Order: sequence, then structure tokens, then C-alpha cells
Amino acid sequence: MAKQFQSIQDKHRAFIARQRIFFVASAAADARVNISPRGIDALRILSGNRVAYLDLTGSGSETAAHLRADGRMTIMMCAFEGPPSILRLFGIGTCHFRGSEAYARLLSEWFDNQEPLGARQIVVQDIDLVQTSCGFGVPLFEPRGERDALQRWAESKGEEGLESYRRKENAHSIDGLPTGLLGDQRS
Repeated sequence: MAKQFQSIQDKHRAFIARQRIFFVASAAADARVNISPRGIDALRILSGNRVAYLDLTGSGSETAAHLRADGRMTIMMCAFEGPPSILRLFGIGTCHFRGSEAYARLLSEWFDNQEPLGARQIVVQDIDLVQTSCGFGVPLFEPRGERDALQRWAESKGEEGLESYRRKENAHSIDGLPTGLLGDQRS
């Protein structure tokens, strides 16, 4: 039942627009596999073979470390409402940290220069395969609303507190891989 495409088609764009959440998976050799949920409002379709999302400060930065070490990344969305379906975007990701020229350009071009408190990087994925599958096993869920806990946490830290937190908690993955946050940012 799976179908493969070389790029994001119009029907995929429509499906993405209806979702509320996406998941980012990454891994590196001799490191744990990481899967992180993100709100769909952070995602932008840059082209048929490129997407980006604005990433906020969190408890870890596994994706950045894995992309720096290996590059492979999968983004997945699945329908929790309406007709069942799963969409996966396979490709190579790159992190562009706050303060870099690429980050500023992406923020301006794709996020209306709106930088939420706690923003730490923009992750870009170059897609080499799009795959859809049935999603018959995905349960139905009804959304109850958005959480504001991360925003409240960022507000309580303030800009200086967030910078200090990122330096302490986001400089390395849980397996000790460097994220690039403290130097050699590669973008």
C-alpha cells in the first residue's frame, strides 16, 4: 500500500496543511535513535524537495547532534483525524543556529522574521524520497488545544537564561555527540 514519490506533490501539501503535529527521527552511528514531536506551525515547505522547521529550545538537542554526525533525517506525519494516512519525508538535514547568516535568511524568507522566545535553530531537510502509506493502524484522536508550557518556561528563563541553558544542556547529545552549538556551526 505504500507509494513513493521523488518530491512533495500537491496532495501531500494539502495533507500536511491538515495536520497538527509532525515527528522528526534521526540517528548516528553508535548513538540512540531519537524521535521528537513538533507542532505543524513550525514547518514550512520551501520547495518540492525541501522543508524547514523553526526549532525551539528543549531539554536536549539530539537532532542537531545526529545531523552533524550523520545527516539522515525522517519527518513523519500521520492523520489522527479524517481518512487514515501516513506521510514520510526522507532526506538529509542541516541545522542553522541562531546568529548564522543562513538562519537569518530563512527566518526572514519563511517565518516573516518572527522569532519566538526560545528559538535556537532552523532545521532544513533536503528530501530524496516521499512515501505515503495507509495509516490504517493509527488511532483517531481529538485535539483539545495547544500547550503553552514551553512558552511559559522560556518566558521564565528570559533570553540570558535560555542562552545559558542551551550552552549547558544543548551543546551535546545524550550520547556525548557535539551539536555544533558551541562552535563549528557549519552554517
